[in-house]
Amino acid sequence: MIRAAIIGYGNIGHFAVQAVKAASDMELIGIVRRKVEENNVCTVPIVENIDDLGKIDVALICVPTANVEEIVPIYLAKGITTVDCFGMQSKIVSVRERFDSLAKSGGCQAVVAAGLDPGGNSVARALMQACAPKGITYTNYGPGMSIGHTVAAKSKKGVVDALSMTIPVGAGSHRRMVYIQLEPSANLEDVIADIKADPYFINQEIKFIVTDSVEDFLDMGHSINTVRKGVSGMTDNQFFEFNMEINNPALTSQLMVGCARAALKQNPGAYTILELPIIDLLPGEREKWIGRLI
Repeated sequence: MIRAAIIGYGNIGHFAVQAVKAASDMELIGIVRRKVEENNVCTVPIVENIDDLGKIDVALICVPTANVEEIVPIYLAKGITTVDCFGMQSKIVSVRERFDSLAKSGGCQAVVAAGLDPGGNSVARALMQACAPKGITYTNYGPGMSIGHTVAAKSKKGVVDALSMTIPVGAGSHRRMVYIQLEPSANLEDVIADIKADPYFINQEIKFIVTDSVEDFLDMGHSINTVRKGVSGMTDNQFFEFNMEINNPALTSQLMVGCARAALKQNPGAYTILELPIIDLLPGEREKWIGRLI
């Protein structure tokens, strides 16, 4: 059994508990979070320091993207394999390079950006690219809740709560609808300027809606439509389409669990989901899956 710990207990962490418990080859050893409150979450220990949990094979890093680069090195230095759902696509290559060195030094593995997209949908894009090397791929997100954008908006000064919804415009273009609940003393213009300056939102079309209750609009459902039109060999007009209608944090945590078992089968170093054999994301023997899925 793979001994797993969950780091962070927000939206992703809650669903990661379920995903690990449902895995036939994993045992949930505990949850690490900053504030240890009365354990009414589940039957496993909740601690502030992973050292209090004993031997751990893999840590699922369920913290906001902004904290991943700070937290992952702590676990790699202890020789604990990590899987994160880092969502800043422009930084993945540099983060992977840094974690690769740290993981090799610690004799363990690190999987970077094992979320929904980047993550699972990246595999779909790669397969489409292989099927039609020349062409154009469009990824249309939503309508639905974006976890990374929501967390970024929530973190701003003067914000009590926030929700970022992604609305597809078409051909890979999107706009954001950000619902915000303000503190009584907050200045709306300052909050909007702060959100627009965040790397998650910069240069994007955003509509802000002020509300007394973000909870009234909360729906964790999301959808992704990925389309590629291109050329196979010398044959034009090849068309591929992949659609998902999902609960965002539930699928993210499930992909992290799959990447955790796959990571432990690799040599020390850092990986993205594109570098992991897909069959290694599945529990059990390879031969069983080859017979069932081929």
